[in-house]
Amino acid sequence: MTEETPGFEEKPDVPSGATPEDAEPKAATPSSEEEAAPAGDANQTTALTAQLDQVRTALSERTGDLQRLQAEYQNYRRRVERDRVTVKEIAVAGLLSELLPVLDDVGRAREHGELVGGFKSVAESLETVVAKLGLQQFGKEGEPFDPTIHEALMHSYAPDVTETTCVAILQPGYRIGERTIRPARVAVAEPQPGATPASAKEEKSDDEESGGGEEV
Repeated sequence: MTEETPGFEEKPDVPSGATPEDAEPKAATPSSEEEAAPAGDANQTTALTAQLDQVRTALSERTGDLQRLQAEYQNYRRRVERDRVTVKEIAVAGLLSELLPVLDDVGRAREHGELVGGFKSVAESLETVVAKLGLQQFGKEGEPFDPTIHEALMHSYAPDVTETTCVAILQPGYRIGERTIRPARVAVAEPQPGATPASAKEEKSDDEESGGGEEV
């Protein structure tokens, strides 16, 4: 049995002729796989960045498509609502147009004092219903003649008007909102040719009165 001498450590065998540095353990040098690791990470990061850019581009395109679709849908809803209102107005106008002769009879009966008793109650109920549907009567004596809402059935000259004026309402007009369903049929009067308007006569009279008090 070999006895170990205490206090002495075994040293690695050193070949003859070797220097002391050769006996020191050498640091491990990085292998080729360890050198390639950073390059592989950079390539992977570049690939992920490219994929992220593609996803962002696709998301932007899909968002734009969604916004365009939403705008088209809103326009469609507005068109449908506008068409619905238009169809309703046309239907109501058609119904009320059929009732205009009845309203004319009611108006004539009122003018002659014949709107009494049960007939009066029915007539007032009818007028209330058509008013709720938006029917409005227009046309008054003395208002300027407007060919877009008036229909002239009679024509004359008058010295006391300064413009073409409705001097009589032969049949009232009716409208629903801005839609005219029947123009007012009127008698109109124009200024007398060559006549001095009444307003000009009044101004001339005022001038003469003010000038009459001056001393010459």
